[in-house]
Amino acid sequence: MTKASLFIASIALLIAGCGTLTSCGGSSSNNNQTSSGLTFRAFVSNALYNAGAGNSPVLNIVDASKDQFSISTVSLSGDLSIPGNMLLSWDHTFTLVSSPTDHSVVVVNNASETVLSSLTLPDVAQSMAVDPDNVTAYAAVRNAPVAGQPQGVVEVLAISVTNSTASVSASLPIPNVDYVAEDPTGTRLLAFSDGSPTATVITKANIGTGTDPRTPLCCFDNPVSAVFTADGNTAYVVECGPECGGSSAGISKVDLPTNAIVSRVALPGATTAVLQGINLWVAGTPPGTACGSGTAAASCGSLTPVNVSAMTAGTPVLITDGFHNHIELTPDGQLYIGAINCTDINIPSSGSSPGEVRGCLSIYNAATGAVVIPPQTGNVTGIAPIPGRTVVYVVEGGVFSIYDTTTDKLQTTQIAIVGQLSDVKVVY
Repeated sequence: MTKASLFIASIALLIAGCGTLTSCGGSSSNNNQTSSGLTFRAFVSNALYNAGAGNSPVLNIVDASKDQFSISTVSLSGDLSIPGNMLLSWDHTFTLVSSPTDHSVVVVNNASETVLSSLTLPDVAQSMAVDPDNVTAYAAVRNAPVAGQPQGVVEVLAISVTNSTASVSASLPIPNVDYVAEDPTGTRLLAFSDGSPTATVITKANIGTGTDPRTPLCCFDNPVSAVFTADGNTAYVVECGPECGGSSAGISKVDLPTNAIVSRVALPGATTAVLQGINLWVAGTPPGTACGSGTAAASCGSLTPVNVSAMTAGTPVLITDGFHNHIELTPDGQLYIGAINCTDINIPSSGSSPGEVRGCLSIYNAATGAVVIPPQTGNVTGIAPIPGRTVVYVVEGGVFSIYDTTTDKLQTTQIAIVGQLSDVKVVY
């Protein structure tokens, strides 16, 4: 099971396990369907919000300048039963909301905070990408049936905020496609398939023409994601290796104009990455990696810096284990790294023993090399650094938390959002 599949399964189990609102914690306010009036805010996907009229799927709204809860919501009732992953358009005019169980993708008009359109896909969208043109999006639908061929398509979505429309404009068959990533120029899309050593390069200009937009690119060891340079000419493909049943995790540097693998560096583990200057920070969980002293956890993950100029790996540091699928760089240089299916530790204090609580969130200070694992358990399903502030919003174990990056601890002001939360995104 690959990155996107693992994430979708974890969200579905999280929702199913919640059952009642009391098991998810928090306090509620009366729902107000009018716009929040906020321009700098965060959307929080919530499957079980209760505003006095029963549970309903919504996007809760938080004032991201003041860390204040808004009574306004984006109602998703009738369009999506379990909101999960969200994806913002480049210009922040709309938000795509997918579900780990529904075959629908909802398009939200960010200005009016209402549903613009709802699209029905052949199956669950495993992964999505948005084009910089702000009118095109892509959804990897791994289990979509294709006549006479193996299942799996990339659906091309045409979106118009002005006309309040969204539709599927093209379907590109790619067997078992599991993850899509687009370069920042909007020229190419990389698609990765479950269990395949081959990535598919999709040339946007050829979609809908007589030229096949799909070009196979081989060979990788279980590729699961990619990070691009700003000019879109280079992709660093993240190869999962042993975590996904392969033999060697690593990063491959790909020259996209020529569709050629230029070089590769082997790493302990690799499932997600973020680029900071010439350093590519790569997180993963090498099978059988011990944590050492200081924790009851039997296994740990790794965070490794890769100098992309020289394509050399630095010394890895230990982080939580699990399948890492979130990594965000804060404005002040902290790395917030999230995983699912990690080893939760919840040992209460007793006598002289302080106990231990740790979950799937790791915080790394690139300046000092210090690693902090906050005392909270559960899968990390959303991380959103707040631009211009030393604040990060995190959804871990279905709970909304606000961290102060100057201390790497929970700040004094917290917001209790009732329901079962999944993702968080900053809209402005």
